[in-house]
Amino acid sequence: MRDLFADQPPQNMLPRDGDTRLYRDVLPAEEADRIFERLHMALNWQQETAHIMGRDIAVPRLTSWYGEVAYRYSGVYHPAAPFPKILMPLRKLAEEHAGQGFNTVLLNLYRDGRDSVSWHADDEEVLGQNPVIASLSFGGERRFHMRHTQSGERVSIDLPHNSLLVMGGTMQHHWQHQIPKTARPVEPRINLTFRKTVAERPV
Repeated sequence: MRDLFADQPPQNMLPRDGDTRLYRDVLPAEEADRIFERLHMALNWQQETAHIMGRDIAVPRLTSWYGEVAYRYSGVYHPAAPFPKILMPLRKLAEEHAGQGFNTVLLNLYRDGRDSVSWHADDEEVLGQNPVIASLSFGGERRFHMRHTQSGERVSIDLPHNSLLVMGGTMQHHWQHQIPKTARPVEPRINLTFRKTVAERPV
């Protein structure tokens, strides 16, 4: 029997103050598997050091960055770097689901459960007033937490292989998000966060 709700768009997971939707199985399964392997092997993964609260801290994951303009976060400066060919169809996929263009992408490689990203909001000035962030996931499933900055209310969801999370509206003003460490066995995960970034203002 056909699922009558299969073709309906995902619902907003946030109760208020923003919009977050998860799209599952965005690519054919075999293609998604191949993309994970190619990204894992072909990209220039780096262990970065971020400057946070006056201290230099090793980022607890590997990263890779590409974009048409330079981008800076947590004291880490990324000069403009052209998108590799492998990322172009993924960029188009993200743009189709998000309904807007993107010119930068930050990739994260979570090698195991010890790799994580702490509570934060993607609210840098260069991302605009109400940024739309499109986040593709390949590989091991990880738990994604969101918390409201005023009420402390929390929403959590598992991000599976071959899925796309689109965050928009006023979310970055009212919610923070994280992927915490976990003691349970997890496979490596690659996450691509596409953004529309404007050039930094001269100092």
